[in-house]
Amino acid sequence: MLVILELVKQGWHVFGSSVYYISAEDKSWSDSRKYCREKKADLVIINNREEQKFIVKQMGNNRQAWIGLNDGDTEGKWKWVDGTELTDYDTGYWYEGEPNNAGNNEDCAETRNIASVKAWNDRSCNDASRWICEINLL
Repeated sequence: MLVILELVKQGWHVFGSSVYYISAEDKSWSDSRKYCREKKADLVIINNREEQKFIVKQMGNNRQAWIGLNDGDTEGKWKWVDGTELTDYDTGYWYEGEPNNAGNNEDCAETRNIASVKAWNDRSCNDASRWICEINLL
C-alpha cells in the first residue's frame, strides 16, 4: 500500500488493479517503453472499454499518447508489449479507418483524446509523443 501512495504522490493514477503514468514530455515509442521499464512498468495494455475510457479521461489536454501495442514484427499482426496478440479488432478501439499503415511506416499504436472510445491510431514509431506507463498490482 505504501508503494501505491508513493506512486500517486509522483503523479501516477490508480484504476482497478493498476497504476498509470501519463508523461508530460514526448519520446519515440521505443524510448517511451524504455522509460516505463526503468520505472518497473511497461507501456499500457488496454484490456477493456472502462480502462480505455479511464485512460482517455486522464490524458487531459494531451492530444495523443503511446500505448503498448505494435505490429513491428509482422505487418497487420498487432501485439501487446507482453506478447499477447490483438486477435479481435472488435475488442480493439481503433478509430474509423485505422490502422492504415500510412506510408508503409506506421507500426506503433497511440490512443487519442477524442470523444469516441474508438480512439486508437497507428503511427510511425519514431515520432515523438506522450506515453502511458502501467504497473499491474496483481
